Amino acid sequence: MPDLDLLSTFLEIYRGGSITAAASRRGLSQPAVSGQLARLEAQIGEPLFLRSRRGAVPTERAYDLARRIGTHLDELHHALGTGENGTGQEDPAGTVHLAGPSDLMALRVVPALAPLTARGLRLRITLGLADELLTALSAARVDLVVSAVRPRLENVVATPLADEEFLLVGSPGLARTVDPDRLAAEPVRALAHLPLVAYGEELPIVRRYWRSEFGRRPPNPVAVTVPDLRTVLAAVVAGAGVSVLPRYLAEPALGAGSVETLHQPAVRPLNTLYLAVRAGRPANPATAAVHRRLTERSREWDLL
Repeated sequence: MPDLDLLSTFLEIYRGGSITAAASRRGLSQPAVSGQLARLEAQIGEPLFLRSRRGAVPTERAYDLARRIGTHLDELHHALGTGENGTGQEDPAGTVHLAGPSDLMALRVVPALAPLTARGLRLRITLGLADELLTALSAARVDLVVSAVRPRLENVVATPLADEEFLLVGSPGLARTVDPDRLAAEPVRALAHLPLVAYGEELPIVRRYWRSEFGRRPPNPVAVTVPDLRTVLAAVVAGAGVSVLPRYLAEPALGAGSVETLHQPAVRPLNTLYLAVRAGRPANPATAAVHRRLTERSREWDLL
């Protein structure tokens, strides 16, 4: 089993996007960090990063390892009274420009960060769609992005935060228009008459559900498009159409009977949320504090 120093160094490379960033955060030389990474890769038996002029790009194995160990290492450092870099520094003051989807920011992210503002942290928050926000991150217009899609930009790296489960929901009135026998045999056709309430013009969430569950893009008409899932839910409750929503957001309406699930997948459709930063340079102390806080608190988010 790899020792904690090797895993801590790996996590710093993953989060900072480069050997240089990890060396600065760990208080080590670049050759020492490179040597620790080489030892870890030898123990695991495969590479964890692809080196490029812009930094260290995580492999699929690195994504999986970071997801498994990240919060556990953060918790251990916190219990021992040390920060991510082992220096024991307090959460610093400063301004962080954070971006993400409006619903998740309101219900999970901002409440998790509120205690830091009492210690001098200042937040500037931008709301929007993942692709737009990740492009802004790549161009250094924001510091951190909470994203519902895995970043594919070369100079952006991401830490998995949590998984969320998605449900296809509609009002009871619309649910009664779906023939259960036809739904079992021909789900796309059984649902095709239902108007959609979409999060974006490209139907980012609905399209993913249809393709994963039914093997094709939805042919349904789109009644409402709005980039806020709480408003999507309100439109669904009002009977404007059906949509795909995260369980944690739809649960109160399901409990109240104002929406119903329209389809029961054989395997729960899950999506991973990521915390993305720019690669290639160390994060400033305030950004590092926000990153640390969200990776610690995200394990408490009840999204399934």
